[in-house]
Amino acid sequence: MIKRLSRRRGALKDIRVIKSAAWEALVRLNPMRLYNNPVVFIGEMGATLVTLLVISDFSHHLPARWLDFQISIWLWLALYCANFIGALVEKGGVAQAEALLQSKRGVRAKLVKNTETRSYNLTDAKKLSVGDIILVEAGDVIPLDGEVIEGIASVDESAITGESAPVLRESGGSRSAVTGGTRVVSDFIYVEITVETGANFVDQMIDMVEGESRTKTPTEMSIIFLVTGLSFIFLMVTLSTGIFAHYSSTGVSVVFLVVLLSSLLPLPLGGLLLGAGTAALNRLIKFNVVAKSVRAVESAWDIGIILLDKTGTITLGNRIAIEFIPVNDTSIEELAEKALIASFKDETPEGKSIAAIAASKYGARRRELANAVPVPFSAHTRMSGIDYGAEKLRKGAVDVILDFVGSDRNDFHNKEVMERVEKIGLAGGTPLLVTDSDRIFGVIHLKDVIKPGMKERFQRLRQLGVRTIMITGDNPLTAASIAAEAGVDDFIAEATPETKLSIIEREQASGRAAAMCGDGTNDAPALAKADIGLVMNSGTQAARDAGNMLDLDSDPTKLIEIITVGRQMLVTRGALTIFCLAGIIPKYLALLPALLAKGYPDLLCFNIMHLGSPESAVLSVAIFDALVIIMLLPVLVKGVKIKNLSPAKLLIENLILYGSIGVITPFVGIKVLDIIINALHMV
Repeated sequence: MIKRLSRRRGALKDIRVIKSAAWEALVRLNPMRLYNNPVVFIGEMGATLVTLLVISDFSHHLPARWLDFQISIWLWLALYCANFIGALVEKGGVAQAEALLQSKRGVRAKLVKNTETRSYNLTDAKKLSVGDIILVEAGDVIPLDGEVIEGIASVDESAITGESAPVLRESGGSRSAVTGGTRVVSDFIYVEITVETGANFVDQMIDMVEGESRTKTPTEMSIIFLVTGLSFIFLMVTLSTGIFAHYSSTGVSVVFLVVLLSSLLPLPLGGLLLGAGTAALNRLIKFNVVAKSVRAVESAWDIGIILLDKTGTITLGNRIAIEFIPVNDTSIEELAEKALIASFKDETPEGKSIAAIAASKYGARRRELANAVPVPFSAHTRMSGIDYGAEKLRKGAVDVILDFVGSDRNDFHNKEVMERVEKIGLAGGTPLLVTDSDRIFGVIHLKDVIKPGMKERFQRLRQLGVRTIMITGDNPLTAASIAAEAGVDDFIAEATPETKLSIIEREQASGRAAAMCGDGTNDAPALAKADIGLVMNSGTQAARDAGNMLDLDSDPTKLIEIITVGRQMLVTRGALTIFCLAGIIPKYLALLPALLAKGYPDLLCFNIMHLGSPESAVLSVAIFDALVIIMLLPVLVKGVKIKNLSPAKLLIENLILYGSIGVITPFVGIKVLDIIINALHMV
């Protein structure tokens, strides 16, 4: 069985991942691959120059400088570490896709020729196209995303969600969507393919975790521009230092100047910050959320409002029968029997729940009816039933059934019925009537089931400063009841797809990011327009295509984790940036006296660390630059810990904290290294 992606807790400790990242780090040292990473390119040119000088000394039989050789090793190690950490984070993400890749290899599909005889032809899954119908039986892998059009089966989705318990997938309702790479455990289903080969969910996930190949976000491009500008500024500073040394006849070596340049360059930024986006995507996978882009995760930073579709998002998606209420002197047993018969050809989840409760709770048994003609449920008629003899038994929506019996809500004979109907409506339920040609037997109470833990999780979103609005097509009474039970901040009843879209556009026009959670085709326009379009795993293919995030657990409150990871990603980038830039100050104070004190003795006052010698100072800085990159790996992978503060306060607090650490760490680290170097007589 394929292991759950998000449970690969040791992905970054896997020896295969480490080996792959180690090789990739070497490959990335190729100058031809560094055109988009100028800070690493400049650093590599400096290390190459020092190495050539060392080789030149050996080839011309000049006195070998042990110090220069050590410096060249540490310069290359710093470059390698910067590349290795970025490669390690990305390879960890690629490792998470390996299980999915395995699930796609060698899959053959049963392309249906005739659904009645279950005849099929075996074909390569890669040859399937949209609209093809395939038979998937127990033990078969579902090759591509699709919709169940017939049958019911238990499906093992552990390759995607990690949950070991199989789930039911059936035609109709919110459980009809199936995902490529999952496996049917029992029974069989007919699936209509809804995506082309290479465009299903598994392929999108694999593309997502290939961090290096993904498109850079505006924030990442800003980082590249910042690092590029700083690199050229510090190159000018280094050249100016060399010029000052020349005019003072100090005679600073080229090797020392290269160390100065390398210490000033924000090398960790070039190696680490672009990996922060991939690390954030990997952290989301641990919460069973797949983002199609880092841009979507960045948008979570400023989410102010979340629109949530009710059915399938806040509720489980299928209303279930919870109560039969007889009227007009009908017994509960008779009502249950009539409801069971009327649901004979109702294949909707609601119809199945009515049949189930009639049999299990009230002991109704389906009896054979001679010459019976079933009337299947349809969205157009909004009722189902059966005709046998002179009796026309029906079950359906209140207005439809009243129409069927030739009555209306104000009819005196319907007073008891309407009292029951209104009571159910006030409780947030949906009433259905059971009738024959001229008599109403009773009312069925259908209830939307709120997903567990919604209220508490919505309260946490409120603490994060995010407003939640439930969107539903239900009447205001039903909507108000469900909104109160779920704990959302507000609701909009009798909403259309245009309503959802206009709310998102209005919020975005005010300068705030908006999120939309949904699972239906009617949610697709709003999902596509929202900054974060979170689609439930049980959603339709149209919804999946429109959204930019997929929640494998179909839990809309996952936006708590999404917002947390989004804020954590940007705060981590800010913390790493200020840490690296703040660290330039103590490193410059360590090197400036070492390089220019002979010509400008007054500069010795800057030797506040009291380093042993110019040589030990230069080597200490070179070693520190290599080691500090490795020290930052846990921060990159796990992200900076954040509190429930506003985004602005959160950023300022961490900038102050990591700015202070960035100044203190080099002072301590360089001094300790200087003591060790002098004690071991390394210079």
